Amino acid sequence: MKVAIIGAGAMGSLFGALLADAGNDVWLLSTWQEHLAAISDKGLKINYKDHTRTIYLNTATRLEEIGPSDLTLIFVKSYHTETVAGTAAALAGAEGVIMTLQNGLGNAEKLAACIDPERIIAGTTSHGATVLEPGHIRHAGMGATVIGSWNGNNKPVIDEIAAAFCRSGIETQVVDNVRPVIWEKLLVNVGINAITALTGMRNGQLLDMAVTRELVRKTVEEAITIAIAKGIKVREDMVEHVFKVAKATAANRSSMGQDVDRGRFTEIGAINGMIVSAGKRLSIPTPINETLVALVETLQGHYT
Repeated sequence: MKVAIIGAGAMGSLFGALLADAGNDVWLLSTWQEHLAAISDKGLKINYKDHTRTIYLNTATRLEEIGPSDLTLIFVKSYHTETVAGTAAALAGAEGVIMTLQNGLGNAEKLAACIDPERIIAGTTSHGATVLEPGHIRHAGMGATVIGSWNGNNKPVIDEIAAAFCRSGIETQVVDNVRPVIWEKLLVNVGINAITALTGMRNGQLLDMAVTRELVRKTVEEAITIAIAKGIKVREDMVEHVFKVAKATAANRSSMGQDVDRGRFTEIGAINGMIVSAGKRLSIPTPINETLVALVETLQGHYT
């Protein structure tokens, strides 16, 4: 299977390396030339627990270097999705499919503006990764990847991709309705990302104090209210699920936390910001999420 990955950050690099190591023809497309040069020269180094391995894969800075691909996988930050949608459509060609495993809401809709929605696959992943330096990442944690058709009946293609992912060590499940899955991941991110980004804490530290756990609870409950109002089915133990994810990823720094640490623009708009926007449209107040959005936007607006 020929795979083009748009976005060679931690997650794009990780998925690209795992798929390439399993024998797929994988290309990383990015403007981060230092990272691509390091991979081309010495391969991608991946730390996982106490083991380090090196995997070689193709890199490119222009889509013309890659050509039509069976699968185009999007791993850019959510605020870049609209910018790369045309590139993704070109890489998909006449028959390829596009998959988004990005954080937040709205990514599949932006892609659907450039390509037939029946050729779009959406989903979530519980894998975690961090860039240590150009050409070197840490695989921070493993977990399930869940995918499904955004708006079509291309299940045979999705099943084939899921099987290829599983052969690559990416445990993948196919579901008939992927929207509740995306919302569940959103609710986890709503409860963890902004608070850890603002406080400098790791995920597990959210559970250390009752006052922090209550802040997480209230933040998630606001978002649950919005999800239910939009007709999204939410698991009954959603808040406890967020706590379990924080515990399972206790040593991790959330992706938003990593962005703040590096002085990068965050995905707050596609996560807590989506809850605030939906609340305004539905006339449902979301004061906690609104405060978190304002604080993160203020913080990133004053990077030095």
